[in-house]
Parts: sequence; C-alpha cells; structure tokens
Amino acid sequence: MSQSKRIRQVHIKVSDLVKIYRTGDISVHALKGVDLEVRPGEIIAIMGPSGSGKTTLLNLIGGIDKPTAGSILVNGVDITKYSESRLRLYRLYTVGYIFQFFNLVPTLTVLENIVLPMLIAGWEKKKAIERAKELLKEVDLFGKENRFPEELSGGERQRVAVAVALANDPPLILADEPTGELDIVNAEKVVSLLVNLARNGKTIVVSTHDPRVARMTDRIYMLEDGRIIGVYTPERLSGGTAISEIGLERQIIDYLKKRISGLQDELKELEKLFREGKISAEEFISKYNRVRETIDLLKDEIARLGAGVEV
Repeated sequence: MSQSKRIRQVHIKVSDLVKIYRTGDISVHALKGVDLEVRPGEIIAIMGPSGSGKTTLLNLIGGIDKPTAGSILVNGVDITKYSESRLRLYRLYTVGYIFQFFNLVPTLTVLENIVLPMLIAGWEKKKAIERAKELLKEVDLFGKENRFPEELSGGERQRVAVAVALANDPPLILADEPTGELDIVNAEKVVSLLVNLARNGKTIVVSTHDPRVARMTDRIYMLEDGRIIGVYTPERLSGGTAISEIGLERQIIDYLKKRISGLQDELKELEKLFREGKISAEEFISKYNRVRETIDLLKDEIARLGAGVEV
C-alpha cells in the first residue's frame, strides 16, 4: 500500500460483534453482540469493569484478532473478511495502537522507537528521522530523542507511545487504558493529545476506567459482561435529567463503586507484597499513592453525580 493510496480518514461501524474464546471444553463469551459506530474526527470512550471485553473489542477493531461472528466495516469494507496478509497491511498503515504499559523497546532510544514502525513500512531512513523529530515536538518531548525509555517518567513514556502510534500517520487510533499508569497531570496531557488528534480528523477509540478521560470524548459506550448497556454523551453526565430518565446515572454510579472496590483490593495486595518483601518501599509508596489518588478521584465523581461515596 503506497503512501499516496493510503486511507486518510476512516468510518468504523461494528455490528453484532461476537467473540468466543475456547480452551478444550471451556468457552468464554468475551463479546455478545456489540454494536458501535465512530466517524472521522470523533473520539469515543469505552468504559467498563475489568473483564468486560474492552481490550477484546479494541483488538478486533485493530485487526489483531478475528471475531467469532459479526462485522467490522472500515469505510464500508468488512475487515473480518481480510486475509492475514491484508490484515497486516491494515495494521501497519491504518491503525495506531497505544498500550497501557507503553510497549516501547527498552534497548532503543526514543527516536529509534518512533523510527522503527516507519522503517518497517518502507520509509527512507532520513525522512523517517525527520518525521520522528516532528512528532517529538508534537508530544512536547523534543530534545529527549537520545534518551532510553527507562530514563523517562511514566507520562513521558506514554507520550512517546503516542508518537510511535502516529509514526505512519494512521487515520485510526486505538488506545487501551492509555492513562492507567499515569498521575492526574500526565493523564490530562495524554488525553488532550488524543482529543486534538480527533479534531484534526483522526478516528479515535479509547478504552478507559477513568471518568476524566471519558468526559473529554464525544460519546461514551458502557460495556459490561460483553454487552453494550448504555451509550451517552458526556454532557448528560452533568445535566442529570436526561440521564436519570433512562437509568444511566445509576449504571455509572454502580460501575464507579465496583471500580473503587477493585482498587481497594489492589491496596490490600500491595500491602501484602510489601510485608512479604516482594516489592521495595519505593515501589510500594509509588503504586499505593497512585491507587489512592484514583480512588479519591472516583469518589469525587460519585459525589458529583449526587450519590453517597460509601462503598
């Protein structure tokens, strides 16, 4: 696929998507008939508890996996019918994937990490380096091109991951929990980057637990147990009336409470690991504070929706 023939914008339409994983006699229904649509220039959020199917859905849209049933139309063409070789081209030229844990090559510099996907796609090395430096300016990391990932903060590494995802100028960006390992300040920087990309014509799908992220998108899909249980706009979270009429406010509050309960379990596990000497004091404090910060954020969100914060 030449650069001149590359797709510049994408419209995604997912219909009745089903994914069943089978291991021996055991079947796990990860997705149970999901429908969603994303137009060029839109950024949508997929919210849901762990195990609800968010990552599975992103992997199917990104051509990393194939569904058991249903269709994924990209500009009217069903990618579920693609051969493996055509899916490879789709992933290389159409999709940019941002992972929660950065997915950077630790032995390569920041610049080399960004250049790598371009070289795979057939760019000339000189042009690839020029584009990589421009991307570093875009994500506010110019001057750090010769650093290694371990020399950067979590927020900086995630912004490098954004630059890597943008390397081949894909029209579709998929972000799987892109703020999950970040503090509030860095999370907002990453989300602002994604929103700006959408406003410049990219199609963006973000899976997230974070209500701050969801509120900055155009539309929110609530996924639970492999099904879409609600679709709404961020404005309806603050208006109160419309969302109450269809019960989505209750769903959001219940989801946030479940998330807090899960995070409290994470705190107990961290305490256990520290007592057993399996993690250092520095690692314990860093992770403990990040989880506590998230719990406080979710409690504030529940209070903002007019409910009690006891869980």
